[in-house]
Amino acid sequence: MKLLLASKSASRRAMLSAAGVPFEAVSAGVDEESAKAALRADGLPARDLADALAELKALRVSQRVPGALVLGSDSIVELDDGTMLDKPISRENAAEHLRRMSGKRHDLVSAAVIAEAGRPVWRVVDRAKMHVRTLSDAFIEQYLDSEWPEISGCVGCYRIEGPGAQLFSRIEGSQFTVLGLPLLQVLDYLRIRGVMPA
Repeated sequence: MKLLLASKSASRRAMLSAAGVPFEAVSAGVDEESAKAALRADGLPARDLADALAELKALRVSQRVPGALVLGSDSIVELDDGTMLDKPISRENAAEHLRRMSGKRHDLVSAAVIAEAGRPVWRVVDRAKMHVRTLSDAFIEQYLDSEWPEISGCVGCYRIEGPGAQLFSRIEGSQFTVLGLPLLQVLDYLRIRGVMPA
């Protein structure tokens, strides 16, 4: 069974490759921001929003390639007041996000959906609790000097596998979930389906 990853995410591709998963990455062709805005208008909580976006990506590719398993994934950052952050649209917006997260905990919710023949056949949603240390304005500027614009595609304004690790005092949850894919659960399902050896 062929596995397609409906994502352009470098971290998701790197995770699957490092785990020895045979796959091909393809673009889902989804306008994520428009889809997210429409789903938010329905009042979905972060967990359901991540799940719905992951499903949308998986289904979009699965309808084009019905003979493959298609993995869609999405991540949402939810602040302690229930506000959900989007990917930063500018350096100034990224600095604002970092100031809002400074000294507080937020949740990073990552969902994965696998579709086959145009319908979802498996899904998982996982949550990591991210404790951000207090960030000085000088640190934020220095951080953005080194990380912008690379983090423009990162919800939460960080690449945890790089300098983004400096933002945190503690993380509770799977590093794979923080990277944007509940990998261990995905691997379990891929073994069941014969994509990976059991």
